[in-house]
Amino acid sequence: MSLAQEFKAFVAKGNVVDLAVAVVLGGAFGKIVTALVGGLIMPLVSYVLPKGDWQAFMVGKFQVGTLLGAIIDFLLIALVVFLVFVKGLAAMTKKAEEAVVAPTTKPCPRCLESVPMAATRCRFCTSELEA
Repeated sequence: MSLAQEFKAFVAKGNVVDLAVAVVLGGAFGKIVTALVGGLIMPLVSYVLPKGDWQAFMVGKFQVGTLLGAIIDFLLIALVVFLVFVKGLAAMTKKAEEAVVAPTTKPCPRCLESVPMAATRCRFCTSELEA
């Protein structure tokens, strides 16, 4: 198999396409989360932090304020993603799973073995079942 054919087979795999879509959507979602943190959450944080431009804080030639700002941004973005995706989606999927559960079998009244709901005769004791 030539290099071009191997590359074509690699790109045609579903995993590569799924990964590309995930990267594009992740980038777009990153902009939304950054806007949320920058526009809503960081102004609330600025009430707690010291007045003035704290991100311009320097120790000698080191820009400590910029590093602290990046760390706070990261922690807040991670918190928002955790609350929205991990907790929010888990709660939604849990409700969906609870609603979908439907029995697929029923017990035979004679031998108490599990038989399919649509069965008219028990496959274990051969007794007739109610419809």
